Amino acid sequence: MTTDRQIKVLIVDDHPLMRAGIAGEINAQRDMRVVAEGADGESAIELFRRHLPDITLMDLKLPHMNGIDCMTIIRTEFRHARIIVLTSIAGDVQMTRAFKAGAVGFLLKDTLRADLVNTIRLVHAGGRKIPEEIAQQIAEHAGEDILSTREIEVLRCVARGQSNKIIADKLTITEHTVKNHLKNILSKLNADDRTHAVTIALKRGYIDL
Repeated sequence: MTTDRQIKVLIVDDHPLMRAGIAGEINAQRDMRVVAEGADGESAIELFRRHLPDITLMDLKLPHMNGIDCMTIIRTEFRHARIIVLTSIAGDVQMTRAFKAGAVGFLLKDTLRADLVNTIRLVHAGGRKIPEEIAQQIAEHAGEDILSTREIEVLRCVARGQSNKIIADKLTITEHTVKNHLKNILSKLNADDRTHAVTIALKRGYIDL
């Protein structure tokens, strides 16, 4: 049975089995139902416009357009949209970006079954949900200098194993400038070397492979 009082939920995740599991759990509840499912950011925007869900569950790693960019567009157009992030990581950088994009809740995929429906009800009622793991990650790095856009570009190139010369040519800067960026990156991340910097950046969510 469906009623207008049910919480309408949009699921956005590129894994069909994940969507199916979430949808099954939600549709088993009397007070909520899945109104649509999307596999990428672009379709999520169109589905949101069409169905105007009360709650959107969104993975951050999506093809074509990532979850943060998708949230930014949705929240610009629908400022009251309530979006819960689905994530398998707790990197402080990605979570902080998600906050700034308008996320009001987070669900860790490894505890999804236990927390899913209660988090949906909580967020729908106007609350926020931040798992302790994510709160600790954000608090641990609060006040630290963040990497600039250019520094992240350089770090992505380093993660691909590219030399300073190749990085300089690709970004149309000098090798000296690349070295300066790397020096700043190591300092901001408190890293010992290039490899260590990449490891930290992956863990914190600055970059992904």
